[in-house]
Amino acid sequence: MIIGSGTLINIAAIILGTLLGLVMGKRFHSDLRDLLTQAMGFVVLIAAADSLRTFWDRDFQDSFARGVSILVILFSLALGATLGHWSGIERRLENFGDRLRRRFSRDENPRFVEGFLAASILFGVGPMAVLGGISDGMGEGIELLVLKSTLDFFMSIMFAASFGWGVGLSAIPVGLYQFTWTGVGFGLGEVLTPVQVQALTITGGLLLIGIALGSMGIKRIAVGNLLPAIFIAPILAGLLAI
Repeated sequence: MIIGSGTLINIAAIILGTLLGLVMGKRFHSDLRDLLTQAMGFVVLIAAADSLRTFWDRDFQDSFARGVSILVILFSLALGATLGHWSGIERRLENFGDRLRRRFSRDENPRFVEGFLAASILFGVGPMAVLGGISDGMGEGIELLVLKSTLDFFMSIMFAASFGWGVGLSAIPVGLYQFTWTGVGFGLGEVLTPVQVQALTITGGLLLIGIALGSMGIKRIAVGNLLPAIFIAPILAGLLAI
């Protein structure tokens, strides 16, 4: 199997799912599209809960002195939010999404950029993107990325029905992110310890809650500005683990 093929399959799945979602969305009344968006918020909450349960995993808790595990997540989010706000990641992502809309799509969906941001984060923050990319780079198989591609395919159908083409264009940052991890796996092998992957997973789950709240119209959170926490969490976990 060619190195990087797992991510290529994932990109194709997101784009194909988006195409199907666009066809479906045109047949739906606006009220139904809004309801589907809110329903997807509940699904994202399930994905978040699946990631967050790792926090109570005995192996994760035993990797730190008592009370330190929650501090790892707390400081990851705090430092990530500070760095993200200072560098304006959310604004930059919005501008990037808006440029993509003007260049590649005539879709006047007012939630185009929101869909691009939500899908980019949703499809990228999970541990499968990291572990699957590393496994692909090491030549150990693409099974994890194939599973991720299947999940992303169905999620992109439902998101595209409400948000439009922005969901499909999320394949660009998702592809770049996963190809980066594939390169890491190819050059360095397994660079993250299990506890570091767990810290990344938990932090990603918290970001998914932010996406879910926005999809359900409860509260819009600048999740993009929290993205640095994804990279800070494994570093702190590696430094503080016993």
